[in-house]
Parts: sequence; structure tokens; C-alpha cells
Amino acid sequence: MTDLNLLINNEESAATGGRTFERNNPMTGELATRAAAATVEDALRAADAAAAAFPEWSKTTPGARRKILLAAADCLQARTDDFIAAMGAETGSTAGWAGFNVMLAADMLREAASLTTQITGEIIPSNRPGSTAYAVRQAAGVVLSMAPWNAPVILGVRSLATPLACGNTVVFKSSEICPRTHKLIADALLEGGLPPGVLNVVSNAPEDAPELVEALIAHKAIRRVNFTGSTRVGRVIAELSARNLKPALLELGGKAPFVVLDDADLEQAVAAAAFGAYMNQGQICMSTERIVVDDKIADKFVEALAAKASSLRAGDPRTGDTPLGCLVDVSAAERIDALVKDAVAKGARIVAGGQVDGAIMQATVVDGVTPGMKLYRDESFGPVVAVVRVGSVDEAVRVANDTDYGLSAAVFGRDVSRAMAVASRIESGICHVNGPTVHDEAQMPFGGVKASGYGRFGGKAGIAEFTELRWITVQDGAIHYPI
Repeated sequence: MTDLNLLINNEESAATGGRTFERNNPMTGELATRAAAATVEDALRAADAAAAAFPEWSKTTPGARRKILLAAADCLQARTDDFIAAMGAETGSTAGWAGFNVMLAADMLREAASLTTQITGEIIPSNRPGSTAYAVRQAAGVVLSMAPWNAPVILGVRSLATPLACGNTVVFKSSEICPRTHKLIADALLEGGLPPGVLNVVSNAPEDAPELVEALIAHKAIRRVNFTGSTRVGRVIAELSARNLKPALLELGGKAPFVVLDDADLEQAVAAAAFGAYMNQGQICMSTERIVVDDKIADKFVEALAAKASSLRAGDPRTGDTPLGCLVDVSAAERIDALVKDAVAKGARIVAGGQVDGAIMQATVVDGVTPGMKLYRDESFGPVVAVVRVGSVDEAVRVANDTDYGLSAAVFGRDVSRAMAVASRIESGICHVNGPTVHDEAQMPFGGVKASGYGRFGGKAGIAEFTELRWITVQDGAIHYPI
């Protein structure tokens, strides 16, 4: 296997001193990827290349940027088999999850291509005679993009597509867990026709990340930062960005509540809850973590959900014969198992799953979860869902909001007006009525509140994040000055 290089100014190169790091397959322990371990010097060189490319790229026409992004979407989809192999080896993803990643990521590139003509402004009436006042959006500069491993193609492309569409250049710091998968995204964009320096990719050893990120955020050319990942790291990114007065878009952790009202369609609610809790082994920021269910229908709901979860077997993703694959590593399985055991020790019951074998954990339902259990508050990021029983709508809302997080949520009830009223009281950036907590579309404003971060990816909301809004005036006639 050849080593994976840095990509700077459309040229591949080794890291300074030839330093590398390795990522192993979570199922087999075998070497999956050996990648260049960038130094601070390498990272700054990437930022310099992006800065040099910005003036010309920012002046390209919308049509030129659209053409490249559309071509890149086709190139991305043409590499589907490569992505499936890379994600399987690096993160233990099933082929179905990897293929879905590529499909949605290609849609994101196409949506970004459509945004190139939506970067609009307005004329604002001025109180000064003869003055025409314009509000104009312009590319911000160099964007530092950081994406995680769990939905690597979707979230990697999301971190790049709108910034590029708006005329920015990018330094993409790939995930230490899936550097090959993230490099494939850049390969597709370059094949689509991106000019030199517009997109630069820096991979790094895990222990070097803090120093590299701090140096990049401080670089004078970096004007925007976007990060998707844990709330713990997001706080560090937010602090560094604030210290350097750089706007940051942060999409962080989640503890998504799934509220089941007493008039819910239980069959639909169970199907949505299982999808939201177990898709990609629950390793999605929007994953259903807590089911808040009305006591009146709780027994029937839990029985049906337990049966559904028991039918969703997890296995070796390389064989492709189970709907669920493995977790990102053995330590993740051990951490999640500890949350479940803590809940059981404090009175909760495992009604489905609970078995752990290495990096494989079966779909698990834990009933009777209460606030004193770690599973009630801590993000599990795995194939386990906590059931919390409540006696009223007001209690359901209180429990749904009893978390530091606020990314996604769902409410199920046949009376849609009533369910909408509940949704309006839930503290989250996203809420779906009679739909799963896991849902994404390229044109939607995606992001959270509270400890789930701030800012929005997607559509026109994304344009606002990655452009500068400028006030420009033109004076037609003389101005009277008082002095």
C-alpha cells in the first residue's frame, strides 16, 4: 500500500521529515492507511497556498464554479467503490452506509453548485440625498474546514462545498481516523477542475492536532472556521477562534430526544426510532439517544421496539450479511457498555441487545432510565437507546430539554397540531414531527443550539456563514458637509 500524501497547491508531497501515522482496521487490527503526519510548517504552507489562490478563485464567475462543482459531484459518484473500500477499512462502515454517504455528498455538491447564483445583495434606502446604498456579499477568504469520521463523505463534502461555491479557498484538515476517505473527496474535486491552491488537504497524527489547529486558526489568511465533531473539542475550537476573532461554525454532539405522545402511531414510531437509534450503529450526531414515551402506551411501545431492535443484527461489515456493522474501535464499545452497565446497576433493564464482542455491539434498548444514570445525560454515540417514561406532555417536554445538547429531536403524535406545539417547545436546532431524528438534506439549515454548537450549514444559511456582508455606497451629486 502506498503512503497517503499531503495535498498542497494541487501537488502531493510527504510531510516534513517524512513523518507518517497509521490507522488500523477496527475489525481486524490490520493496517488500513498510512498517511503523512503534517508538521505546523506543512499546515502553514497549505494556508499560504490557499491565500495565494484566493484572489483569482474569488473572481471566477458563478458559472465557472458551478461547472466545477457539478463535475466534481459526478467524479465523486464514480469513485463509490473506492469510498466503500476506504470507509470499510478505516471506520468499519457497511457498504450500504458508505454508498449512502457518497450519494448524499454528491447531492451536496450539486446543491452548492446551485448556490453560486444565489449569493445576492440588496439596495437599502438611504437618508442621504443622492446616495445609493448596497449590501453586498463577498467571499470571506481562506476557510479552515475540519470534518469527522462517522459520516466522512457527507460531512467532509459539507465542510467544503458551500465555502468553495461562495468563492473561498479551503484548507481541509482531514480526520485522523479516515484520512484516505477524506483524501478521496479532494481527488474528486481536483478531477472536477479545481485550480491549484483552491483546496489543500492536511493530514496529521492525532497527538499533533492541537498544535496544528491552533497554528492554522491563528494564520492571518484564515477568515472562517468550520468544525464538526465532539463538544469537548468544539469548545477548544470556539475558544481559539474567539481569541483570534475568527467566526466559527460548530456542529457538535447530540443527545436527541424522541418524544412519543399517547396518540402516536406506534408502528411508525417504532420504525423511526429504530432507524434513528441504530443506523450506522448509532454513530451519527443526530442519532436517537433518548425515547421519552407517555406511560399510557409505554409498555406496548417498548415491547415493539425491543422486538425491532432484536431483529437488527450487528456483524462483520466485510461480510455484508447484517444490517449493522462494527463500532469505530474496541474502546468505543467498552465505553458504551460501561454506560449500559451503570444504568442497569442503578435499576434500569436491558430489554434488547446488550451483547458486546470486540468492536461489535448489538442493538440495545434500555428501559427505565432515570436522571441519576450516566446513560440519561452522556452522549453514547453507539447502538443503544434509553427509554424514559413520563406521565404528561409537560413532563415529556421537560425531559426532552433536560440535556446540555440541542441538535436534533422528534415528536410522534397523530394530532399534528398538538405534536407541533410540543416541537415548538423543544430546545433543538432541528425537530421532526412524525419523522426520525436522523435526516439531512443539502438545502436545509443544519445545526444546533446549546452544547450542540452554533451556526448553520446548508442552503442560503450556509452562504451567510461563508461570506462577508459589506455596505457600499455610491454618491450621485454633492454632499453637504457641516464643517
